[in-house]
Order: sequence, then C-alpha cells, then structure tokens
Amino acid sequence: MPKVIPPTVETDDEYFWDGVQNDQLLIQTCADCGRFRHPPVPMCGDCHSTAWTATPSQGTGTVHSWIVSRHPTEPDADPRVVILVELDDGIRFVSNLVDVELVDVHNEMRVELCFRVIDDVKLPQFRPAPSPSRQTPSVQG
Repeated sequence: MPKVIPPTVETDDEYFWDGVQNDQLLIQTCADCGRFRHPPVPMCGDCHSTAWTATPSQGTGTVHSWIVSRHPTEPDADPRVVILVELDDGIRFVSNLVDVELVDVHNEMRVELCFRVIDDVKLPQFRPAPSPSRQTPSVQG
C-alpha cells in the first residue's frame, strides 16, 4: 500500500498543485481586498468577492501545534510529525515536519518550507529554519 494517496486535483485547487510542482506554496488571495485564505473557498469572507489570484507564500512560519502520527496498521513504521504552521503570511497550514528529532519539536519553533517526493507525489513539507547567525561585534583597536 502506498504511503501517500495522490491528490485528486479539482478546478478549485489546481493552482495549488501546479505551484507545488514548481516548488511554490501558492495561497488563494482575494483580488479585491487582498485577504489570504486557505483552504481555498469560492468567495471572500470579508468583501464577498469571487475574484481571486494566487500569491506565493514566503514559506516561513512557526509551529502553532503538533502531534506525532503513527500508522494504525504498521506499528514499526516511522512516526510522522504533523504540524499546524502559522505562516508569516497570516494563514495556518497543516503539513509534516521533517529533518528534526522528535525531542527537538516544540510550539513556536521557526520552520521553513521544503518539498519532498513521497511515493511519486510531491508535497509541501516544513523543516526547522536555520537559527539567525550570531554576529560577533568587531573590536576597534
């Protein structure tokens, strides 16, 4: 059995999966008031416009919440860390957290977007963001 069931791409989310194929996380954006919305919906909840565009996400954010998911029929399979990311763009997005030890996962953890191919399906994932480099003050002498 595959680990990932390929998405059924519909007219309403085709832009999203096209973006994933191009290593972009695209967010539906109201063309009239500019509000980001995810998951995609046919009408803006603020101004009721049906016009929209797709805006590339910055791809950075913080972990708002997380769980460890274990496969119910494969107890020896590697667990997945499923996260709710508060994107810096202002929406929340559910994905997996990769490239991190379970003991290092915590709320408010800074993360960045990456893409992984699993069972021939390309998916947006997140990994820990690099820590800001510490700059040492220069010494004038």
